[in-house]
Amino acid sequence: MSNSSTTLSVVVPLYCEEEQVRKLYLSLETYIQGQVDSWELILVDDGSTDNTWGEIQTLSHTSSNLRAIRLSRNFGKESALCAGLEAARGDAILVLDGDLQHPPSLIPDMIRIWKEKGVNIVEAVKEDRGKESFVNKCCSSLFYGLFSRFSGFDLRGASDFKLIDRQVRDAWLKMGERNLFFRGMIAWLGFRREPIPFAVEERADGKSRWSTRKLIRLALTGFTSFSGAFLRLPSVLGVFFFISAVILGIDALYMKFSGKAVSGFTTVILLLLIIGSLLLICLGIIGEYLARIYEEVKGRPRYIIREKLDNDE
Repeated sequence: MSNSSTTLSVVVPLYCEEEQVRKLYLSLETYIQGQVDSWELILVDDGSTDNTWGEIQTLSHTSSNLRAIRLSRNFGKESALCAGLEAARGDAILVLDGDLQHPPSLIPDMIRIWKEKGVNIVEAVKEDRGKESFVNKCCSSLFYGLFSRFSGFDLRGASDFKLIDRQVRDAWLKMGERNLFFRGMIAWLGFRREPIPFAVEERADGKSRWSTRKLIRLALTGFTSFSGAFLRLPSVLGVFFFISAVILGIDALYMKFSGKAVSGFTTVILLLLIIGSLLLICLGIIGEYLARIYEEVKGRPRYIIREKLDNDE
């Protein structure tokens, strides 16, 4: 990237972050001012139930570079990100969370790397996940380990805190799926990239809106969107149990004809429970993929916009 005139779009999805809106803008202004010729902030209110939109409206009266999108309901962070990316006008687009756990102090270095090294993507990689429970750390490690193993993309330490150029943005928007997994989709695109380490900051106000249910749903979307390996699991288990059945069948016939056969109701019941459980698990896995296909085939929009704020209009 040359040092010619550059514009930067900053996309931030928000959900019930009324305490952070002004702090976020002031922090971004501090670290972006002077780094590029011009910049715009695109805030996407993902159907907040608090006064987030009111805070955005108040801020827009004094911030000429602020643009905002209000979705008709809570569509989820990935869809809110999509709305912001589609609205972005800059030569580069910076994506970060609105809770300030992605440190804005890293932005000057990200812009410098993008300009000097000519890469398409500057991605912030977590070297320290911050305060996180032991269970969450274990679940995160398990998810990214399995994702890497089955999809071929190593996302360990990855975050949504990224700076991408317009070429990457345009390529991302061509991916038409409705089950979105932003960091996985960016990894799939390829392009030249440069990592930059960061430590996750502690939330200054409010609390995380990521419930266990939402995290599980995002994990399932990631798996089913990037790997069909789990669809082959029933076949693998079927072969295993077929071989086991042949061995047990031969043993049972031998015992019967040799006159050594004994009753084994406990064994039969346990086998039925194991096989029944595995069948239900396999049906559940297939059901997850069918649900994703069903959602894609319906072709509904990724999000619906309720209203916009644009000081240029």
